[in-house]
Amino acid sequence: MLNCRQSPEGSIDAQPLPPAPTSTPGESTAQNIEQLGQLQLPSPESNIYALTVIGQIEGHMILPPQNKTTKYEHVIPQLVAIEQDPRIDGLLIVLNTVGGDVEAGLAIAEMIDTLSKPAVSLVLGGGHSIGVPVAVSADYSYISETATMTVHPLRLTGNIWGIPQTYEYLDKMQDRVIRFVCSHSRVNEQKYRELMFDTGQIARDIGTLLVGKDAVEVGLIDQVGGLGPAVAHLKELIKEKRGGRGSGGEQA
Repeated sequence: MLNCRQSPEGSIDAQPLPPAPTSTPGESTAQNIEQLGQLQLPSPESNIYALTVIGQIEGHMILPPQNKTTKYEHVIPQLVAIEQDPRIDGLLIVLNTVGGDVEAGLAIAEMIDTLSKPAVSLVLGGGHSIGVPVAVSADYSYISETATMTVHPLRLTGNIWGIPQTYEYLDKMQDRVIRFVCSHSRVNEQKYRELMFDTGQIARDIGTLLVGKDAVEVGLIDQVGGLGPAVAHLKELIKEKRGGRGSGGEQA
């Protein structure tokens, strides 16, 4: 490209523009980690995409800068790209979250649930509050032996009107979460409500803390396991999906 300028004599001088700045692969990856909390899309050698949900799920309100967050406006475009990218055959969701914005968490969970590609979730450290729907939205879920999940009622923050409509609204939001969790796991609604409103387990709160196998025993999570089993199971789901595409050269 040329940069044209007029000289004092009236003629036009054409000079080449300086080359556009380029970034090295290492710099590009570092920028993705800093801005999106994710590495680049996997190279063709890998057909599994790892999505991390860490810290607090940030929704409509920006959280303080010292909070480690997962921003839903970053996660949703990644899920759209995963659905459209032919190089990706499966999704691994790794969770270590304290919860966060209810609608943002449900939006992420709904998008994972409606992916056409197999998905496996793995709870490491913690998958609390609205992290529970995200964990159960996958086709199969794992929890590490020492990881925990807290089931408790929803809360509203900020200025709240103490009128019946406020409590009705909160109850409807809570029902949305309960219905989603119960329809995507083996726990029934009565048991989940018992866990949610238990007053004898958490000193300063209402709810239940489930550790590792406890989450499996109540039917919330499918299996206790770590990264290896989760990846292996995801590969099996991918293999099954490929085998179910039928004949006629439809396999990737």
